[in-house]
Amino acid sequence: MDFIETPEQSLLRDTLRKFLDKELPRERARELDLKAEYSPETFRKLCDLGVAGLMVPEEYGGTGIDVLSAIIVIEELAKRGTSLAGPFTHCAFYGAMNIVEHGTEAQKREFLPKFARGELLFAYGLSEPDVGGDLASASVTATLSPDGKTVTINGTKRWCTGARIADYIYTLVRSGSKDARYENLSIVLVPTDAANLKIVDIDHIGLRYSATTDAIFDGVQVPAENIVGGMQAWNRGWGMLAGRGLDVERLEITASTFGIACAAVEDAWRYSQERKQFGRPICAHQSVRHMLAEARTRLAACRHMLYHAAWLAGQGQDCSVESSMAKLFVADTAVEIVLTCQRVMGAYGCAREYDMERYVRDIVCMPIVGGSSNMQKNNIANRLGLPAK
Repeated sequence: MDFIETPEQSLLRDTLRKFLDKELPRERARELDLKAEYSPETFRKLCDLGVAGLMVPEEYGGTGIDVLSAIIVIEELAKRGTSLAGPFTHCAFYGAMNIVEHGTEAQKREFLPKFARGELLFAYGLSEPDVGGDLASASVTATLSPDGKTVTINGTKRWCTGARIADYIYTLVRSGSKDARYENLSIVLVPTDAANLKIVDIDHIGLRYSATTDAIFDGVQVPAENIVGGMQAWNRGWGMLAGRGLDVERLEITASTFGIACAAVEDAWRYSQERKQFGRPICAHQSVRHMLAEARTRLAACRHMLYHAAWLAGQGQDCSVESSMAKLFVADTAVEIVLTCQRVMGAYGCAREYDMERYVRDIVCMPIVGGSSNMQKNNIANRLGLPAK
């Protein structure tokens, strides 16, 4: 299947490109990256375009769920860095998608209209200091009060990117015995201003739209209404992690990866025509031509992988294999693409006055975040029935 954009999707791309040129010029994007910040004002203007409603059903104030168009939004935003792509993901995917998939009707009525307007952000509280990909080993504990009205949470979550800008942490907790790993997990929404919650920054090299943090829960109490899916979902959180939402989550991080790689190729392509060495533009030298031709070819392959999986997700079809393949292939290939483009630019590809050095810092994180490349290989092999013994 060769994905062909609808006229509406092409208009969406054009609108976003014009928006970025006006509201987030390159110099401003570099400034935000240096400070590890995003601009709430610019994000508000972005949401005024209606894009935050792309993952919200119409009955809750959205435009209807449109996975492909939401992926296009992330791709275009990521070309200008992650200062808008990141918060959009926290709104439309971490937030709206999870509440649509797993929230109670009351939670949908409360949260989804706010997501559709871009007024709410979620951060993920999934990993822990000793828990990375093996989320079923989560050890942050949650205990129900005897009257069933309050949940008390203790422990530490790690790599909670965006916890400082989010309104809630979508927190995976151990709500029962560790013996039945997959049966005793739940997900609880914890307000980031909750008493006894401490947020500690972790300095990091890429994806600097917000600090990545530890979230330390020291007897944090929230009402039982904050259990995602309600009391009937208590101890049933694993299904919320391993279902369709996880497939689509792989696609949003892959869209960011692809957008960064696209920007790197465009910058190197343009630079190669402007930069002259030995009396002619460097694009006239065969070594440079071959590097750029290969980068373009790999980029086209990445696009096919991403949009095929996104099309399947948008059609409501099982895309667990395809989304893992896209995450694996695009993440690893994009690193090669961006490093090639940096070499085309030579020393200037390492200078902060050019965006290429940011592309490199961001792209090297992508085979790790959102499920590492090795995890995707395991997913693919398992889903395709390859025996492990």
